[in-house]
Amino acid sequence: MLALDGAPMTLPEPGIGMPVDGKVTIQPQVTPNGRRALWFHDVILFPMITIISLFVLFLLMWVVFRYRRAANPVASKTSHNTAIEIVWTLAPVVILALIAAPSIGLLAAQFKPAPANAVTLKAIGNQWYWTYQYPDNGGFEITSNMLKEKDQVQPGERARTDADGPRLLATDNRIVLPVGVPIRLITTSNDVIHAWGVPAFWIKLDAIPGRLNETSFTIEKPGVYYGQCFELCGARHGYMPITVQAVTPAVFAAWVKAKGGTMPGNAAAPSTAAPAQPGADVTENGTEAANAAGPVENATSAAPATNQAATGNPAGAGNAGQ
Repeated sequence: MLALDGAPMTLPEPGIGMPVDGKVTIQPQVTPNGRRALWFHDVILFPMITIISLFVLFLLMWVVFRYRRAANPVASKTSHNTAIEIVWTLAPVVILALIAAPSIGLLAAQFKPAPANAVTLKAIGNQWYWTYQYPDNGGFEITSNMLKEKDQVQPGERARTDADGPRLLATDNRIVLPVGVPIRLITTSNDVIHAWGVPAFWIKLDAIPGRLNETSFTIEKPGVYYGQCFELCGARHGYMPITVQAVTPAVFAAWVKAKGGTMPGNAAAPSTAAPAQPGADVTENGTEAANAAGPVENATSAAPATNQAATGNPAGAGNAGQ
């Protein structure tokens, strides 16, 4: 959760959901598709690439040594070798087939439609910040800007701290999503092409003006996860970070309520209407149809659009870091 002043109450875990200086491996994955992709990389792709590279290097060194002028003054005039030609034709076919089977399955899983109970997050790219909407939770909106460093802020602005996250990745407003619940991510843009990406989720989806792109994922572990825009979108492309805070469904519901939103499927308030009178239209539950259609608190009314806790940055949306 976030405090009322926008300061994070959940501290980021070093090495989880963020890049680590000096590391060249893939970030630890916290989604089913991410774990599947990491296994595919570590168990199939990387060993196969290593073996092929070493084999080709060995052949090059062997040819250079074996057929050098001193050891082979009379060059061979052999032009064909049927066995070798069959091998070097079939071997790549077999290798590609072994790679294709798991990669096609992973690609299909990445674009599998979200189930009916998914939480929808709409990410809208702008130059150079993100706005977010929760259509299933009353449609409230959040604007997220990069937090500047202490020596860059103006009086009254909130500077980044270690509790916010790494430099160039921390934002004034975090996106809050529930763990264990499918997330339907919809991306679009108000200006140029952007790309919403969080490496720990194995997610990178283009945000294109006039178009809606969609994918789904499920976060398995609570925590704070960082991403950024992955499509060159202008002068301040490198200053469009993404911060996602994954919490339990109960905490997510409380956060949505605090933002003025609603949770889908909220039960209607108990009816206090008088018993049906003779001749009145009665529903299957024995109550009058007019009463059954009576007001339901927070069930259908749209919540007011509000930004997440203010940070005191007078620069406004999209001007962070300038």
